Amino acid sequence: MATLVLLCAVQFLDIVDAAIVNVALPSIQRSLGFSQQNLQWVASGYVLTYGGFLLLGGRLSDLLGRRRMLLGGLGVFALSSLAAGAATSSGVLVGARLVQGLGAALMAPAALSQLTTSFRGRDRTAALGVWGAVSGMAAAVGVFLGGVMAQGPGWRWVFFVNPPISVAVAVGALVLLAKDRRGRAGGAGRAPFDTAGAALVTGGMLALVYGFVRVPAVGWGSGQTLLALGGAAALLTGFALNEAHSSHPLLPFAILRVKGLVAADLTQLIAFAGFFSVLFYATLYMQEVLHYSPMKAGAAYLPITAGFAVAGGVSGRLIPRIGTRVTAAAGCLVAAAGIYAVSRTPLHGSYTTDLLPGLLVMAFGAGAVFVSVTAAANAGVPSDKAGLAAGLLNSSQQIGSALGLSILSVVATSRTAELLTQHAPRVVAAAAGYHRALLVGSVLMACAALLALRIGNTKESAPLVMVDGEAPSGEVSPESPKVERR
Repeated sequence: MATLVLLCAVQFLDIVDAAIVNVALPSIQRSLGFSQQNLQWVASGYVLTYGGFLLLGGRLSDLLGRRRMLLGGLGVFALSSLAAGAATSSGVLVGARLVQGLGAALMAPAALSQLTTSFRGRDRTAALGVWGAVSGMAAAVGVFLGGVMAQGPGWRWVFFVNPPISVAVAVGALVLLAKDRRGRAGGAGRAPFDTAGAALVTGGMLALVYGFVRVPAVGWGSGQTLLALGGAAALLTGFALNEAHSSHPLLPFAILRVKGLVAADLTQLIAFAGFFSVLFYATLYMQEVLHYSPMKAGAAYLPITAGFAVAGGVSGRLIPRIGTRVTAAAGCLVAAAGIYAVSRTPLHGSYTTDLLPGLLVMAFGAGAVFVSVTAAANAGVPSDKAGLAAGLLNSSQQIGSALGLSILSVVATSRTAELLTQHAPRVVAAAAGYHRALLVGSVLMACAALLALRIGNTKESAPLVMVDGEAPSGEVSPESPKVERR
């Protein structure tokens, strides 16, 4: 139990820091003199490096050791948080956020791969249930904490809270996690490292996320967007060619043949695109239409943490009975219904009767999705590639969030602009834009249900998959008498 709490604390830190600054942005802008154009990089800088380095961080945890990468990532995360909190200029803060995202990218896949290789059978299903619930809860709590810090001790404490928590987690890791074996998976210093592959995939991921996060500011058709996405395509194509001919690939393509893994990652990507619509546009609706304070808008998300907690427990019981496929697909449809209900909130609606019911339904469905997809994406993956599998899953989450915002921002601004040309009041036009974006978010979540039908139907005692004849390092449980090849 202590190990599970420790690893979930790492995931909580990573997700919270992606959401906690959003509500505090106006305070940061006033304090450091950010221009409106550059302010987005306080949030986007973290997402950029977090998403860009996740695949590399996941593979390094396999090669160099999970505990080692977890501790290294925590160190980078804590120091960059201190720098962000102490920043006296906009450039220093954005630079610190970029480094903070790198730290998160190193420790997130290390923590998830440690979890998936530390628990077996029912214990693993329960552990993944807690992990999935924490992922959703952290996003909601992050919005609340941002409002509390901004209105209370000040925006700097959004970052200053991280170092003491990071130190506590690091001490726990030293006490609870076994030391990494020397020469792990061929280990550092024994097998050649795929430097070219690392450079290509990291550059490609950075360009891809950069292109998506800039769309709200410059549009899909701008030269900046087309250059970034074209560069990403070229770099990732080069990465694929490099991996096909490398004797020690960073991403062994055999892992993609694990049954349902690709579908699980794509389900996560599209589901997060829909889920992000609620966190972003419902918050804007509460602040700009209902005139909620930052703290009140953040507090509005606290009840949905109960929905994620319940979903984690229920999913942990459902997966051994009906499998991850049905649980994920049903969760997507339930979440889509919740987001749709939020999109129907009237102009000056009531939180209790109009917003809260849809938010709770969304949380329950999304929680089931996160738990079941995490279980499916890690089922049957050999232990020496667990970090890579975790990196792939976390990358899909970050890319999904960035892609969702890039699509939904165009939808919202187009609808608002259309109504403004018809001389509608600005508040009416803005609310209509938010509602349209939420509606599209519900459609994206429903589309994720179709992808979920392609994931592996993993159950508690589901057979582990053998990749190219490689057993999962002696980790086949007595409950798993056979292996399955796609």
